[in-house]
Amino acid sequence: MNELLLIAALAGGLAVALVYFVFASFVFGAGYQPAPRRVVTMMLDKAAVGPSDYMFDLGAGTGAIVFRAARERGARVLGVEVEPLRVAVLRLRRRFGGPKDRVQIAWGNLFTLDFRDATVVAVFLWPGAMEKLRPIFEAQLRPGARVVSHWHPVPGWEPESVDRETRVYLYRRPG
Repeated sequence: MNELLLIAALAGGLAVALVYFVFASFVFGAGYQPAPRRVVTMMLDKAAVGPSDYMFDLGAGTGAIVFRAARERGARVLGVEVEPLRVAVLRLRRRFGGPKDRVQIAWGNLFTLDFRDATVVAVFLWPGAMEKLRPIFEAQLRPGARVVSHWHPVPGWEPESVDRETRVYLYRRPG
């Protein structure tokens, strides 16, 4: 009987953790949906991410973009996430397998970041977040910086290139 209670408690705890992991991000302003591998590849290709880049991944989730950009493309990457459990996952991934020298994980509000050092910004966020980010990008991103977005475009900006199949948009700050 005690074993059944233990199993039930563990299953219940796992269910609560899973529900939190998937749905807690709605509380923080965006739903969690991992970017498929082909979308990540398209985003990195479209933005031509390479070793000279400092990439910001806004809403880093569990790090699909963060770790591939660092490991496969040699970029320095700042992954920004507001949801605490995912921040813990990101930090564990960095500690036990990520390229520690090229990956930073920040827990915080992406609307308060300083984007002046970013050469590439990757986003997979909802339209409301994209609307709030646009004036921040316009004020802070330096000429030539790239913004690569999945699913939702940057309102009011004309993309340099679009992949319709994966819904990946590439923008470049003029100048």
